[in-house]
Amino acid sequence: MRSLYAVEQVVPHKNPWNQFIDQIWDMIRDTEMWTSASMVLLRIILIFVITRLVLIVVNRFIDHVTHEKKSKRLKLRVRRVQTMARLMKNTASYIFNFIAILLILGEFNIQIAPLLAGAGVIGLAIGFGAQSLVKDVITGFFIIFEDQFAVGDVIQSKDFKGTVEMIGLRATRIRNWTGEVHIIPNGLINEVTNFSVNPLLAVIDITIAYENTIEEMMNTIRGVLVQINDANITATPEVLGIQTLALNQMTIRITARCKPNTTGEVTRLINTELKKAFETSRTEATT
Repeated sequence: MRSLYAVEQVVPHKNPWNQFIDQIWDMIRDTEMWTSASMVLLRIILIFVITRLVLIVVNRFIDHVTHEKKSKRLKLRVRRVQTMARLMKNTASYIFNFIAILLILGEFNIQIAPLLAGAGVIGLAIGFGAQSLVKDVITGFFIIFEDQFAVGDVIQSKDFKGTVEMIGLRATRIRNWTGEVHIIPNGLINEVTNFSVNPLLAVIDITIAYENTIEEMMNTIRGVLVQINDANITATPEVLGIQTLALNQMTIRITARCKPNTTGEVTRLINTELKKAFETSRTEATT
């Protein structure tokens, strides 16, 4: 006789860990998912490779356009062309990397249009809040395109003097002769003295005691200056005459035209040669 009470069939509940393992195995066995994932990965690799190749071609084109021979043919300063080449390469790198990131995000079904709209709003807000940054960028463009100075030039801006190592859109890096590096925002560069554009005039003042006549001293100095042969000196140094008179000494001024940024070397060379000549003449006088 069948029981009046139906026997309930008890279905055993799976352990959560077992459920997780089963889901993992189902995902691993899902060939359609792996096929789509492989296609996405392949497209991402293609995007990366194509952007790298295009960037290499653009950099080669920039190097070809800013080649040293072509810059001389167009009568452009080589240092200015090199600075513009670095700036264009950095700009191209930022642009293609940004495009690659947007395309890769599109492969993950992320809507790009809202991101661009949001970036535009954020950029507008940053532009209002960072006016000094905008000023630095604009000033950097004018520094490069007006050829105020270039990488490798020796400049002075207020209390900072040194060799320009880098000109960026936001800041300029200067290294002085003792090794310190100064990073100056472009917006703060209001006045610049460039020592590397035109030939300079080295001014040397020599203090001499009243031991010999002025004619003897001038002839000795001129004889030394004529014999000095240095690549940095573009013309024979000249003796201008007596600059100042004191109780027991006089100051004679000498000028020498030299190549840009070589006044220190020329001054030290002339002082050394004159000191040797004075010592020789003094030794001969005593003997």
